Amino acid sequence: MRKKILFITGSINQTSQMHQISEHLHDFDCWFSQLFADNNFLKGILKYTPVANHTVLADHFRKKSENYLNQFGARIDQGGDRHPYDLVVNCTDMIVAKKFRHTKTIWVQEGMIDKTTLLTGLVKALNLPPYCSGDTSLNGSTNVCDIYCTASIGYKNYLARKGTDASKLIVTGIPNYDNQRQYLDNDFPLHDYVMVATTDMRETFRFENRPAFIKHAAKIADGRQMLFKLHPNENVARAEAEIKKYAPKGSLIFSGGNTSHMIANCCELITQYSTVVYTGIALGKKVHSYFDIEELYRLAPVQNGGTSAKNIAQICRGYINFNGKKEDFLKGFTFKAESEPYLEVQYA
Repeated sequence: MRKKILFITGSINQTSQMHQISEHLHDFDCWFSQLFADNNFLKGILKYTPVANHTVLADHFRKKSENYLNQFGARIDQGGDRHPYDLVVNCTDMIVAKKFRHTKTIWVQEGMIDKTTLLTGLVKALNLPPYCSGDTSLNGSTNVCDIYCTASIGYKNYLARKGTDASKLIVTGIPNYDNQRQYLDNDFPLHDYVMVATTDMRETFRFENRPAFIKHAAKIADGRQMLFKLHPNENVARAEAEIKKYAPKGSLIFSGGNTSHMIANCCELITQYSTVVYTGIALGKKVHSYFDIEELYRLAPVQNGGTSAKNIAQICRGYINFNGKKEDFLKGFTFKAESEPYLEVQYA
């Protein structure tokens, strides 16, 4: 009987990454479940409040993930109750179901991790569940998973400082952000514009002065053509109305389309708290962000020609076949990347 792996999914980006990893593990039975609430407190929030409507716990995110996976004939086990699993691969460690706490677990970084805030510190100080921070600032730093697959040496060091045991952290690169130069070959018809990638801060109950941000972006553009790409989780009608009111006349607005292609064709990229800034960095664009730019260059995901999924699958295969105690696996495991990084991002 083949061993079974459960991949925990979330956003389409997270779901895509998990599916890519599973494609290198056909010798195992791979199943998928959207992230789910496994305690009464979280279940109550989902049922009686709108707080989680814009998080991957919401039902509409689950349907999007399942629709994506159904295209590939992937098998769904929502909640992970159909089988006992030999390995669970997590897209977040802020919610890890209690029933999996004794199962072998691997965490895979999705992309950018939110800034630490005063609330983050309070949550840690009071030993509250990490999701109480209301953002992803504690993702990757709870130390509850057995192995952590990170985007770069910068993120490995960052997460070690935030509380995850350094011996658990392995630099594998992350799917979807490890081969950005592929997007230079695209059929997006526009070029040489200043691109603005917005963030869903308001939808996730964080403060944002959107008019001020638009005006700031317009100042950077300084008369050049502007293109606004909205976050897929945003209130489109509201965002479009604000851009039309505060941005220069003739600014372009896209709520869909391939964001990476748009970045590849832009001359400058303005972001807020968006992982797509790493696409701009990898492609040599001048970038702007609410994060410190020098820190972003240190954290930027390694570019390894799209081999991160295979790297992570290598770790999954080694760990699931390991017969000793969980804590002994990494003592004897030697990770060999499928490809050396072809681009070392340096701050200019």
